[in-house]
Amino acid sequence: MNQPLPFRSAGRPGPTDLAEVMQQVARGDKQAFSTLYDALAPMVFGIVVKVVRDRAQSEEVAQEVMIDLWRQAARYRPDAGSVTTWTATLAHRRAVDRVRTVQAAVDREQAQAAREHHTAFDEVAEQVETRLDSEQVRRCLRGLTELQRQAVTLAYYGGLTYREVAQTLRTPLPTIKTRMRDGLIRLRDCMGVTT
Repeated sequence: MNQPLPFRSAGRPGPTDLAEVMQQVARGDKQAFSTLYDALAPMVFGIVVKVVRDRAQSEEVAQEVMIDLWRQAARYRPDAGSVTTWTATLAHRRAVDRVRTVQAAVDREQAQAAREHHTAFDEVAEQVETRLDSEQVRRCLRGLTELQRQAVTLAYYGGLTYREVAQTLRTPLPTIKTRMRDGLIRLRDCMGVTT
């Protein structure tokens, strides 16, 4: 793999010279930054485009990295690594951040679209289905004994507990429980519910 820059020919700084150039950039030397830019921009763009995979966004990210180099030049420490390595790390981090930001935006848009998506609802079909279910329940309730129907109706339509049903019908609680169990079994069988 060819590494285009930095190299020492044609007046461009070599790896050891880049540390000196970076020190000059840290002092605000615009000419030094121009030299640094020429030496590192192709490498930065190469790293970014491999991560971002979109040329237009890669150009933006590479530009942001170069601006970061200008702004953060004073933070560079030669003992921590070469200017090229430091720059490559900045470029890679910035590129990964862009990919994550774009992905997060896509995820948010998809989540919003999913929340806003409403399945077409056929109210007439729903009403017919509800009416048919209600008729089946009424038909099955008619198949219960009068005592079972009273207990089930008070519990499920009246919202009473077993104890309250027993008090209302003035019947012992175990008898109510038996009537309810038998009535619910008959209802389940009539409705065709499988367990």
